[in-house]
Amino acid sequence: MQVPEEGSPPPELARAEEFIQKQDYAAAEPLLRKVLAGDAGNDVANYVAWFELGFVENGLGKVSESIAAYRKSVAAKPDVFESNLNLGLQLAKTGQPDAAQFLRAATQLKPTSHIAEGKSRAWISLAHVLGPTKPDEAIAAYREASALQPKDPEPHLAGGLLLEKQDKYSDAEQEYKQALALDPSSDDALTGLANIYMRGRRLPEAAEYLRKVVAAHPDQVAAHVQLGRVLAAEGRNDDAIAELQAGAKLAPADASVQRDLADLYSTMKKYDQAEAAYRTLLVTSPNDAELHHAVGKSLLEQKKFVDAQKEFMAAVKLKPDFGEAYANLAFAASENKDYPLALKALDFRVKLLPENAQTYFLRASAYDHLRDVKRAAVNYHLFLKAANGKYPDQEWQAKHRLIAIEPKKR
Repeated sequence: MQVPEEGSPPPELARAEEFIQKQDYAAAEPLLRKVLAGDAGNDVANYVAWFELGFVENGLGKVSESIAAYRKSVAAKPDVFESNLNLGLQLAKTGQPDAAQFLRAATQLKPTSHIAEGKSRAWISLAHVLGPTKPDEAIAAYREASALQPKDPEPHLAGGLLLEKQDKYSDAEQEYKQALALDPSSDDALTGLANIYMRGRRLPEAAEYLRKVVAAHPDQVAAHVQLGRVLAAEGRNDDAIAELQAGAKLAPADASVQRDLADLYSTMKKYDQAEAAYRTLLVTSPNDAELHHAVGKSLLEQKKFVDAQKEFMAAVKLKPDFGEAYANLAFAASENKDYPLALKALDFRVKLLPENAQTYFLRASAYDHLRDVKRAAVNYHLFLKAANGKYPDQEWQAKHRLIAIEPKKR
């Protein structure tokens, strides 16, 4: 970036600029300070030296000194595009509140060279600063940048992301599509569109764009996982498993991917695979009550009631307010003919969740097996009232047990 110079530069300034070209900022710094010390009362003449010093200090990692030098350059000659832009960028980088002031000033000035590119950069930088607090002004700034550089996808991408954060999905979609038209291989545009379609439950369109990301980047874990989740939401479970398996293979230590895969196995009633996947997760998270419960449910479906009971016991021990786990513990204990435990689990559950038809039936059956016919009858009646025709097999059983255990009226 060049700044217009007035008159013949001092020899130290010319030498400093040679060092800057070589990126030898340490050698340039004392020469610039000598220029400024030699003519300290004439800042207008030395605005170039202040500008160069700001650039050098930034290169040396001296951000505060860089900002101070750029401020001197702008104060000496306020109508220089490059000075205002660089000062604004440095202030933005350090989160200082007057960054927008100088970036906005830069948008109204003319760069020394590459005019459209420079002004577009100023508008984009201003938009970045305004985005968190003045999103509408930021969007307007991105559009100014796009008008200056119509073939640059960056303003559309950044504007799309900002609109997406505001939940303005239709507007964001248009920005991402414009970016994609300019750069058909843009991962950011593809991902942005996929995100919008997922949020809008436009699942086939989300899958379409995620497939493009996966095709371009087969080693990108997030793309496989997102595509797997979208396919699962569509009910395309076999395809979803393939994508999640690919993600899990690429990131075997990512528990969230493994959990998604395990949950999908369970949804597809592949309970042996679900059990194995959940047990793998338990190796690194042995105190996760939800995982123990998930293993237990997989075991229940495989009719491995003894092992299931152990997992539900572990779950409620780790999480004493786990109502659903108590219900499943009661069922497993009942299948294992441990009726006192079944009743105990139901007593814990009722403190957390209301009774329902299934818990009434479990209670009735447990009391029946323990030959407490009075309590069994009460709970069979409660079950029949709650079931209301929804559980025909159990309702038939309850009615016949009531005939057997209730005293006949004379």
